Amino acid sequence: MTSDRPDTPPYTGPDTRASDAERERVAARLREAVAEGRLDMEEFDERLEAAFKARTHGELAPLVRDLPAPGTTTDVALAPDTSVGTRGAGSAGEVGSWQSRIGREPATSKGAFAFWGGFRRRGTWTVARRFTTAVFMGGGEIDLREARFEDRDVVIRCFTIMGGVHVTVPPDLDVEVRGFGLMGGFGESGEGAASPGSPRVIISGFALMGGVGVERKVRESEKRRLKEERRRQKLEKKADRKELD
Repeated sequence: MTSDRPDTPPYTGPDTRASDAERERVAARLREAVAEGRLDMEEFDERLEAAFKARTHGELAPLVRDLPAPGTTTDVALAPDTSVGTRGAGSAGEVGSWQSRIGREPATSKGAFAFWGGFRRRGTWTVARRFTTAVFMGGGEIDLREARFEDRDVVIRCFTIMGGVHVTVPPDLDVEVRGFGLMGGFGESGEGAASPGSPRVIISGFALMGGVGVERKVRESEKRRLKEERRRQKLEKKADRKELD
């Protein structure tokens, strides 16, 4: 029987040997399912391990049979992978390419304020074209690793008095830090290089007896991918030793 999808090779039965590329596509779909909230981490770990151990299509198919492909209700996890940027620090991660993340209307406020308290913006929130924070004797957290952006050029202004704001950005985001500190600090740590299509984020403002720190840090999805890769290599080595025995 042949598939009715033009981009899918003929299906020859559940006993057909699976390729490394097919195992990786199933692993990618499982990662997406975690991000979408369809799987918890325990079930994800179980299915991922089974995917890397799978030798046939019949073993792979049940792992994603109950998971619709992104934007559809059909299972295409074994179809050729046409997604953009699911690997590497230079990609835009599992939430899609930079292009798909720019030009969104702000879903949250255009600023944040903390007085003897704190605020947090993280996850898949949308950053306004001009986002202003003010902190007095408090703290704030801004995480841009999974964020969307209203415009390609974004300015985040941070003003702190006896407080602090911590900004986390992915290594592949184009970031320029222009703020200054008085009896405090305003700086950037970590290494990275802007990837093509990245939005340009300017972080400005001042810190009085406080601090604003900008840290480059890999995405949680990338940490998870590296962990999965190490696990896959370990399982492959174990399988090779069994074959030699």
